[in-house]
Amino acid sequence: MALIKVCRGKKPQFGDDCYLAENSTIIGDVTMGNQCSVWFNAVIRGDVNSIIMGNKVNIQDGAIVHCTYEKAATTLGNNVSVGHNAMVHGCTVRDNVLIGMGAIVMDGVLIEENSIIAAGAVVLENTVVESGSIYAGVPAKKVKEVSPKLFKGEITRIADNYTMYSGWFKDSE
Repeated sequence: MALIKVCRGKKPQFGDDCYLAENSTIIGDVTMGNQCSVWFNAVIRGDVNSIIMGNKVNIQDGAIVHCTYEKAATTLGNNVSVGHNAMVHGCTVRDNVLIGMGAIVMDGVLIEENSIIAAGAVVLENTVVESGSIYAGVPAKKVKEVSPKLFKGEITRIADNYTMYSGWFKDSE
């Protein structure tokens, strides 16, 4: 069973058909939609501000989702994938976004829909990632547009796969 902790009187809330790995941690003011998954060693820390997640969001192994006290909540839209060891902090992520492995997304960032943050990218404070864009590098900059093939082959495929993977684990519990 995942470590689920109440903090400052707030208890995490979960939608239907979610999977929480037994060593994941979800704390405080967290609201999760349906068909979400939180994977091994991932941490979602709503202790200092709120974290709202839409439907079909996956927080992969070792990723951290946090926020900033009295300054920056975190909101993740629908169909969002947060890659292994990524850090998502005090930002807004719209629908259909892939945040690559090891990426860092800082306070005040807005990632508009249908976008990709490349593995290892660092998206600096208050950056606006344009809809349909791929941002990469340190600091992250727009490198190209998301093609329909890339949208289906990466953003949609990964979100769908993590819904499927979570079913494997739910079936074995």
